[in-house]
Amino acid sequence: MECELLNVFVLNLCCGHWGYLVTRIELDSHREGKLSFYRTPFIIFKGGMPRASYGDRHCVSVLHGSKQIAFDFTSRVIDFFVVDEGGSESDCDDPSALVVLAEEELVAIDLKTPSWPVIQSPYLIPLHCSAITCSHHVSNIPIKLWERIIAAGSKQMTHYSSKPWPIDGGYSTAPEPLQRDLLLTGHEDGTIRFWDASGVCLKPLYKLSTVNVFVTDADHNDNLNQSAEDEWPPLRKVGCFDPYSDDPRLGIQKIHLCKYSSHLAVAGTAGQVLVMELNDEAVDQTVACTLIDILQDQDTFKWKGHERLNPHEDLVHFPAGFQPFALVQCQPPAVVTSLALHTEWKLVTFGTSHGFGLYDYQQKRSVMVRCTLHPSDQLALEGPLSRVKSIKKSLRQSFRRIRGTRVSGRKRTVPGNGAAKVQEANARLDRETLNEMELAPVQRRIEARSADDSFTGFVRSLYFADSFVRDGSYHEPSLWAGTNGGTVFAYAIHVPPVERRMEEPVTAAQAKEIQLMHRAPVIGIFILDGRGVLLPEPLEAAHDLSKSPDMHGNHMLLVISEEQFKMFTLPKISTKTKLKLTAMEGSRVRKVSVANFSSSRAEDYSENGLLVLTNLGDVQVISLPTLRNQVRYECIRKEDVSGIASCVFTKSGQGFYLISPSEFERFSVSPKWVVVPRCIIDIDEGLGTRTSQQKILQDGLVTKPNSGETVPSQQKCGLSRQASAGSEGDGKKAVEIMEHALLNDERVLLEIQSTLESESASTDRLSFGHLNRNSKNVAGVQSQGQRMINGD
Repeated sequence: MECELLNVFVLNLCCGHWGYLVTRIELDSHREGKLSFYRTPFIIFKGGMPRASYGDRHCVSVLHGSKQIAFDFTSRVIDFFVVDEGGSESDCDDPSALVVLAEEELVAIDLKTPSWPVIQSPYLIPLHCSAITCSHHVSNIPIKLWERIIAAGSKQMTHYSSKPWPIDGGYSTAPEPLQRDLLLTGHEDGTIRFWDASGVCLKPLYKLSTVNVFVTDADHNDNLNQSAEDEWPPLRKVGCFDPYSDDPRLGIQKIHLCKYSSHLAVAGTAGQVLVMELNDEAVDQTVACTLIDILQDQDTFKWKGHERLNPHEDLVHFPAGFQPFALVQCQPPAVVTSLALHTEWKLVTFGTSHGFGLYDYQQKRSVMVRCTLHPSDQLALEGPLSRVKSIKKSLRQSFRRIRGTRVSGRKRTVPGNGAAKVQEANARLDRETLNEMELAPVQRRIEARSADDSFTGFVRSLYFADSFVRDGSYHEPSLWAGTNGGTVFAYAIHVPPVERRMEEPVTAAQAKEIQLMHRAPVIGIFILDGRGVLLPEPLEAAHDLSKSPDMHGNHMLLVISEEQFKMFTLPKISTKTKLKLTAMEGSRVRKVSVANFSSSRAEDYSENGLLVLTNLGDVQVISLPTLRNQVRYECIRKEDVSGIASCVFTKSGQGFYLISPSEFERFSVSPKWVVVPRCIIDIDEGLGTRTSQQKILQDGLVTKPNSGETVPSQQKCGLSRQASAGSEGDGKKAVEIMEHALLNDERVLLEIQSTLESESASTDRLSFGHLNRNSKNVAGVQSQGQRMINGD
């Protein structure tokens, strides 16, 4: 019986759209012993919705018999194709999946399952499904917390297809990561996404939404999509890219996760602070809300920004995962600029542009509020939309600076004037003193900032510590806060014992106040113990994951401003040492963190240091507690302001920053913790590439395929000939490819290009070897025919 088989046909529509007509032919051999053919076509084309009502939608329509669905994408559709399981030897098509390449994501739809669900993608997940507003990295997650997060995330994947990803690529040959790392990203739509940052690719684990806590219209689009599927033709939204936010107040600004207690603190744009705990079961509960007045009833200030978010008063359903149990609402509802969580004391502290507060989330009551607003901080009352100083004030300050420079330049010494003689004597004494002192090579003159500058009360950093605040013989819990005007506040906290924790209140009293003379913004505050080691995190020493701090020696307070690092002794606030960054290098501190640098040779040796990112994009390592520059690297372009602002450091000397709204770039300063992409791709012999059956190691050894045996590199030519002769009959051959994901050095790229041009004219061989930045040598292995080797 003859039958005309139609595999793929390009469908021309009158509306100008294009598509594919895929015909599936079913063979039935059970009808009277004869072969029968039934045609059930899949018609797939771009568009398919009425242009008058859905002209702004990006759709791909699928028709199969009487079933029709228009898949709605939130970004422009570039191309699509159908995955055929029939193979080249089959007489008919067997479409199994539809793969659509949109402008912002890659989506695969299962055509085998009757409901046509989306197949979960193992990679290429759009990080910017909603705009990223903040990031938080947590290193070395305990296995119990890791499994609970994965279990909560798996319950959110029930709407996906059970079929595997239809596109076959390579497979990773990288070793298993030594520890489990989490990267948390806060988004503009009020969601927090948990990513597995242990390896090369960021894998989504769990998505947390804070929208259902508040009364908003954020679910309006979802209701529209649900009702649109009931219309004809039905419209179904697919993909996870959704850049639109119905309420900008939901945006996440600060995240803090305690990996030992499984508690999470989240702060938002409208002054909301949520404290959550991980629960394996879904619950219906209300969230207690506490209003905290940061201005403390000061009638002279009036808030001109947005209104606060109102929480739901009825029961709210929270699925398994992180569930909120305490809500703090700041008044005025300004953006939360800093956040710190101490799970051992059950305290959370938060700061805005008006001040900071301390909240006891176990008793659900406010402990302390401090208003840091200066009388000149009028811009702090206009909300997040007014971030630029007024033109009049900027011009006034500029003219004052110019006028002061001219007046100082006109001063001349007048003979016979007593004041002039005093000035000459002082100048001569200054010159003699400078000649006797050992000066640094170059120091820039840094003018002290005026107290009248806007946003001086902006709280930049918050820090909990158990240290000597008021007395050198007694250590106690304390809270440290740094402002944009160079002021550091220290509060001594009294936390009742565990047995009386619910009966007695937590109290706080101010113990110290430090005003930096240069009035630069305080970026970070840390306290070192008697051994010069950073105090451990809450519950870290209790879980025997770090050494107990030295409480016998003198503690040191490290205050990091935009311009310098300064070490003070405790409890007496006296300067011990300092490092002037702006005066020496002309740069300003933007990000800072304490990292532990482990030796790549000796496992039991490590050092602590400060990781510093400047406004010039440089990453520096500064020793602790001596405050000396160790190394300096050019990491981020100084013009990339958003990349510098998005940088987040890890505890092991690595970092992440956004090179675009949808891409994170990863770097490492530590030689031990380096994530390198390694994979193998199977390529058919007909593609014109011969396979590599061996791996060239950096120490001159060659690993045979499918074995762990290594031989000296002098025998590599013989092995190559044997491998080429023994692999001629294989249908598929393994090619080892090293993807340099972070390769952005123009010199290396030019060197590779020149190597390709020089070798393509002489032989048919293509080889990439180890790239050494210092020697710039390119070494390869010769073999018969054409080869491609990407080595270490």
